[in-house]
Amino acid sequence: MEIPQPLKYTASHEWIAVAPDGTLTIGVTAVATDQLGEMVYVELPEVGRVLAAGEACAVVESTKAASDVYAPVAGEVIEVNSALSDAPGTVNEGPYDKGWLFRLKPADAGALDALLDAQAYRASAGL
Repeated sequence: MEIPQPLKYTASHEWIAVAPDGTLTIGVTAVATDQLGEMVYVELPEVGRVLAAGEACAVVESTKAASDVYAPVAGEVIEVNSALSDAPGTVNEGPYDKGWLFRLKPADAGALDALLDAQAYRASAGL
């Protein structure tokens, strides 16, 4: 199962990519998409919403279940992947690229240190 090395992860199956400007792109991992099955609906947070770390802020719904997506760190939502409203299956097809969910401007860049690297995520996911 694909777990890209340069990304950060959470135990609740979110991935985090850090851009050169410090903003974060967040999505759900291939582990989550494999467990959930085909996505049929994605609910994204509002741009401008300020999130607390660990706050449920989005929902991915599949043919099997609905699952909350949590903010990995505190910050402000600066962009959402609006293409997912018409094509939620994109999350399954490319969870680490075109299936991203939202972008966040973190309140504290140091909070990223508490996130998992690929090896720690593999261990927490039982891979």
